[in-house]
Amino acid sequence: MKAVILDEYGDNDVVRYTDVDMPEPSSGQVLVKIHAAGVNPVDWKIRGGLGRRMGLSFPIHLGGEIAGTVAALGEGSKGFEVGDGVFGIIGTGGFAEYAAVDVTSLARKPANLDFVHSAAVPLGALTAWQAMFDLGGLANGQRLLLTNGSGGVGSLAIQIAKAKGAHVTAMASGRNEAYVRSLGADEFIDYTRQPFEQVASEMDVVFDTVGGDTFQRAFGTLRSGGVLVTAVEFPKDDTQRHGVRAARVFCKPDAGQLAQIRGMVEAGQLEPHVTTVLPLAEIRRALALSETGRTRGKIVLQMVG
Repeated sequence: MKAVILDEYGDNDVVRYTDVDMPEPSSGQVLVKIHAAGVNPVDWKIRGGLGRRMGLSFPIHLGGEIAGTVAALGEGSKGFEVGDGVFGIIGTGGFAEYAAVDVTSLARKPANLDFVHSAAVPLGALTAWQAMFDLGGLANGQRLLLTNGSGGVGSLAIQIAKAKGAHVTAMASGRNEAYVRSLGADEFIDYTRQPFEQVASEMDVVFDTVGGDTFQRAFGTLRSGGVLVTAVEFPKDDTQRHGVRAARVFCKPDAGQLAQIRGMVEAGQLEPHVTTVLPLAEIRRALALSETGRTRGKIVLQMVG
């Protein structure tokens, strides 16, 4: 079968689209025939060397967000039947025609989405859910600031937070204002026109997906006792002394949360936005597009055949 692997770290020249052996599902796993896979910044960061920090060993099989159908059941696997449409996140190996996946990492895909759009949901939605609710404690009526409302994670975070009753302020460049407002943002900040920390204030929760200077300045938008959750930085332990708390979200598989997210999609509360669909063979182009940081919504790879 075809898959995308790395034998070394570097730029896109080290990314190989090649033939590998078909995996076999172990106990508690299912074999998934992958129809589509989401592309995320973590993929090109792993290629560039993050895999070393994550403890990955070569060859590294890229890809962590999938949608497909159950092709075979491992011993003792429960909850799925052959032919079920599923979606979820996996540690490695999503950019391939097949993958062996723990049943605890999957849920049935939304009935109202095709595989391409289903593949645009799991990682971004789970990251947003775990950041805003598990770590941030965001509740109905509270104020949320998103440091990037137009990206793959932020566009889902806006919709999830609004469905849960939060007041959402989202940042993006001016060209994305109409898009971000269409997702349900209550307020919009064009970060290219003014320092956002001079506009946003008294936030209960900030969800940061930008990092760097934006992460540091975002502390100034929180109320006393507020929480800043970041998907990209590693907060220091002394932030509590300043009257706020900071945390780092590490997205983890959660079939129960995926099922709740599926329910929101099927209820019309959450809609993924796919920008670009490419065949798996064009993985290098997909990674290059993601690395520009200028894409709106999601890049998805589609398996052919």
